[in-house]
Amino acid sequence: MLFKNKNLKSVLFAVICITFVAVSCTQRQSKQGKEQDTATSGTIRISVDETYQPLIEAEIKVFQSLYPKTKIIAEYKPEIDCFKDLFNDSARMIIVTRDLKPEEREYFKKEKIRPQCMQLATDAVALVVNNANPDSILTMDQVRQIMTGKAEKPWQIVFDNQNSSTVRFIQDSINKGAPLPATTMAAKTNPEVIDYITKNKNAIGVIGVNWISDTSDPKVIDFNTKVTTVKLRGDGYTDFVKPYQFYIGMKSYPLTRGMFYVLKEPYQGLGAGFATFLGGQEGQLLIGRYKLYPARLNIVFREATLK
Repeated sequence: MLFKNKNLKSVLFAVICITFVAVSCTQRQSKQGKEQDTATSGTIRISVDETYQPLIEAEIKVFQSLYPKTKIIAEYKPEIDCFKDLFNDSARMIIVTRDLKPEEREYFKKEKIRPQCMQLATDAVALVVNNANPDSILTMDQVRQIMTGKAEKPWQIVFDNQNSSTVRFIQDSINKGAPLPATTMAAKTNPEVIDYITKNKNAIGVIGVNWISDTSDPKVIDFNTKVTTVKLRGDGYTDFVKPYQFYIGMKSYPLTRGMFYVLKEPYQGLGAGFATFLGGQEGQLLIGRYKLYPARLNIVFREATLK
């Protein structure tokens, strides 16, 4: 009987130990919750303004090749939806065209959340027209007339999406709150904007510049043969320029805006790791390749004489 009791005690001790280990693992799993990823491993979902899709696809490809234990699942959508994802915890990180607004920062402050936000680049909005359209050189006064429906010539304005950041940019920065013309239309994607322009001589498309800037991409080369990028003259300037990198950086191209990341992560996880990469040397050089103006690199321009 004594032997049986000892045996029973051994069994009970073993069960208690196993239970303790199981509970400890469960508690650690529960305590960490979403903290299973690190700066260089794990899986994360991010929401990205769809105007940045070509660039961010390239950034993710390079990042995951450097850190093969990572998986970044990016959803490309209108900017409004990116912010919705941030606020409802569907995405810890978003990549968009603006900083947080004061009221948004106040909301996070009340929730005792301290999101990180940093500008990664100076971006530009490009205007594109049909190759047969003679009006491919415009002043900003002419652009304002087109965008408010006051131009003498009838124009069909085409955006990628009615909730797109390009719509907000034109309404805020160009129209100053004035409505767009009733004939304004929204395609579903940036490539569809290009396709519409190729078929309509009096249409003018509004797209993110990185869709037409990577001259090593066959798709971009095809886009650039189908449409003409409009030259613009900014207020107070004498030259008409296209959204080339130098003019974007110097702000002599008038339709410029910022590219930002917003990160809501209570620990140094994969979101922080990817953000660090985007703001670091490799991520910034890739931004430069897509002809945006990197915000975290020290760029020096020098005059050169071509012989």
